[in-house]
Amino acid sequence: MTDAEPHLLRTLAPLLAAESQAEAAAAGVEPDDLEQAVWLKLLERLQEDDAPERPADWLRRAVRGEARRARRTALRERPYGGEAAAAEPHASPERSALVAERRRALRAAVGRTPGHCPRLLTAMLDPADPTYREIAGELGISQGSLGPMRSRCLGCLRRMLAAEVPAPRPMGRVR
Repeated sequence: MTDAEPHLLRTLAPLLAAESQAEAAAAGVEPDDLEQAVWLKLLERLQEDDAPERPADWLRRAVRGEARRARRTALRERPYGGEAAAAEPHASPERSALVAERRRALRAAVGRTPGHCPRLLTAMLDPADPTYREIAGELGISQGSLGPMRSRCLGCLRRMLAAEVPAPRPMGRVR
């Protein structure tokens, strides 16, 4: 690190804190996490002797870029085991009964799908979470045809369930 870099870091600290605070809520992350990610990027650049020419502008862009990355990540992430956790013994009996009923309804709908779909969807719902290669081997089909077949079967299942489950009505509308 050169002699000017500690001064640069001290100078940028308030700006980074303010920018992180401003962007964090919309990104759904803690301001400190956003700040830490940008500090890391800046320090990596400084180690490579690639200091930004206009540090304040770079910092603003970096904060916004990290905020966008956090939003994209949040959109893709799904909680693991949401229904499984609800079916645990400490969950309410009502919740456990609802989860079990949903599973029975799904399994029954899978059984009514046409062609190879019941076997494919049953394999995909297996708690052991088999890979595409294992499912293809079990069904005796090529791994390349598994994706399109899965798409068709899920579309069929979706249409069947949509016909059975009424769509929610818009708020405030009475029929």
